[in-house]
Amino acid sequence: MAFTTSLKKLLIGLLFVMGLCLMILYFNESQSLLKPASSFLMNGFESRHSKLKLYSTGDSSKIPIERTWTYKCVNQRCVRQHYSSSNNNNEKRIPFSTCSMLCGSYTKIWPEPTKSYIGISANSFSLNDIKFKIRTPFKNVESLLESAFSIFLEEVKTIVQSFNGKVDELNNKGTSSTAKSQNSKEHSTTDRSYHSSHRRHNLTNVNIFLHVLKTSDIHLTFNTDECYNLTLINEHQTIDVRISANSFFGARNGLATLQQLIWYDDEDELLKIIGSANIADCPKFNYRGVMLDTSRHYFSVDAIKRTLVAMSHSKLNRFHWHITDSQSFPFVSKHYPELAEYGAYSPNEIYTHENVRDLANFAQVRGIQIIPEIDAPAHAGNGWQWGVEKGLGELSLCINQQPWMSYCGETPCGQINPRNNNTYKILQSLYGELLELTGPTDYFHLGGDEVNLECWAQYFNDTDLRSLWCDFMLQAHHRLTLANGGHPIKTAGVWSSALTNMPCLSNKNFAVQVWGGSQWSENYQLIDSGFDLIFSHVDAWYLDCGFGSWRPTGDGACSPYRTWQTVYKHKPWQTMRLNKQQAKQILGGEACLWTEQVDESTLDSRLWPRSSALAERLWRDPQDELDFAIPKETFNRFSIFRNRLVQLGIKAEPIFPRYCGQNQDECV
Repeated sequence: MAFTTSLKKLLIGLLFVMGLCLMILYFNESQSLLKPASSFLMNGFESRHSKLKLYSTGDSSKIPIERTWTYKCVNQRCVRQHYSSSNNNNEKRIPFSTCSMLCGSYTKIWPEPTKSYIGISANSFSLNDIKFKIRTPFKNVESLLESAFSIFLEEVKTIVQSFNGKVDELNNKGTSSTAKSQNSKEHSTTDRSYHSSHRRHNLTNVNIFLHVLKTSDIHLTFNTDECYNLTLINEHQTIDVRISANSFFGARNGLATLQQLIWYDDEDELLKIIGSANIADCPKFNYRGVMLDTSRHYFSVDAIKRTLVAMSHSKLNRFHWHITDSQSFPFVSKHYPELAEYGAYSPNEIYTHENVRDLANFAQVRGIQIIPEIDAPAHAGNGWQWGVEKGLGELSLCINQQPWMSYCGETPCGQINPRNNNTYKILQSLYGELLELTGPTDYFHLGGDEVNLECWAQYFNDTDLRSLWCDFMLQAHHRLTLANGGHPIKTAGVWSSALTNMPCLSNKNFAVQVWGGSQWSENYQLIDSGFDLIFSHVDAWYLDCGFGSWRPTGDGACSPYRTWQTVYKHKPWQTMRLNKQQAKQILGGEACLWTEQVDESTLDSRLWPRSSALAERLWRDPQDELDFAIPKETFNRFSIFRNRLVQLGIKAEPIFPRYCGQNQDECV
């Protein structure tokens, strides 16, 4: 009996200790290990990414505050009304930003999440109220997430500053209790009234928990899981945000979504956050890209970073860097500096190893992979003309040859010499340098488009000159393997052309980026041949089209202009009526910006927000009820997102007159 009593006491004691341990673990999970925002923005937060300097896109322009207008939610749309404090019975002005986030039953996130519930209440807070905790067993993931969170905070600050708003100075002790409203209730929009005291926030804590438990991968591949779950719960003057994902990339996508649930109220002069949310989100396509040509015009590192910032907010994940072409060769090779010496527009218009590594790290922490392309064998002119002088023979043929129409698709001409082994040595070296700078990958772009057989015919007597292209592409692919330490890269990308479907390329090793028209027969031929495809159809996703011809005569190469609606409505995997197996061959899509008529002065407006329209098509691929029309809610969401890009310093073009943004649904 005594033994039984002792055993019971022992069991009770053990249960008590276990309960105490669980409470301690829960407390640690919820509070003690949370880091204040100040630890990420003060005292020189260190990581390998912060050494790049957190990049701010902000410029000197500010967002005008609409003092004479207030907005009310009527029938789930924001209605603009004239506002004067003297005749509005002391009712507070409601800015459009607050009304648009809380009015209407549709989600305000772009790209639209797969599944979501987002509340219609708001809470105000200060950056000092934010605390952050990472839960992951992987140190490399933890480092990246810390950097991603620092960027998150910096960009929230940028949004506040775009309204000339004052950002609270962060301190390690948090804000004093007197600075906070004692009202813990959310500001419900049921009656669309807002009762919080002016410039006083009603939250004491915004706790952000990030969980990544499955994989330590920090380099994007075709198998990367980018899904995430986000919950936002409001209780006792505290909002808990929990983002869980299987990979760093999924968690970063969750942070991008969270940032869209936060906005600046220019009347209260406070940050606000949605009161509750539950989101489960996965992309349809793993490859969601933007291609930028930096040969026809040079773009500074800062301009490219601005592009990467906009991509990260749109959840686009592949930056295809068409770094060289026949016009110029701006990449400074460590082993063959002559390429840039003879090919760059000027000594100041170059990309060094440090530049490329900087951009690769900058992109990685934003969930983006950089895919460099040294186009070959065509599109290889200026930069390759020094071979004979250096005893290496003619590296490229037809360089700057006239009349250019006979020897290339666009002036100036230039096409790699496929019978000079030194060209392959140089390419192998270039591939190795770029792989080292941009990190491990399962995809690398080899170029391969628009070979002009008349150029080669001047030098070679082959009966079938097409076999020269086959020989070149196979040799280039072999050199890529050697450059990767003898390890084959899973997939090599090539542009589509009249030669692509020749039997020399294996559909196991090559994927084809289809740039021709969406109705061209090559789409079906390549699918039937078993190739994986990345769509970049010229009639939908070429963003340089529609600005007329840059030559003295002739029409523009690809008119008309591709509107964001054209970009958004293009869904070739549906119109091609693919079966299940064929549908698996579609890796995704990419918007292309060739830069004959584009430089830094027009870069933002050519890419944005049209590339963001592509982003939603590739992320959610919404099934529109009407194929010929875009829903009004989509216009409203897109307008809100475009405004957010502008707040971040991206000079995105407007999608309609500003009146239409202020008066929802009246223009569409």
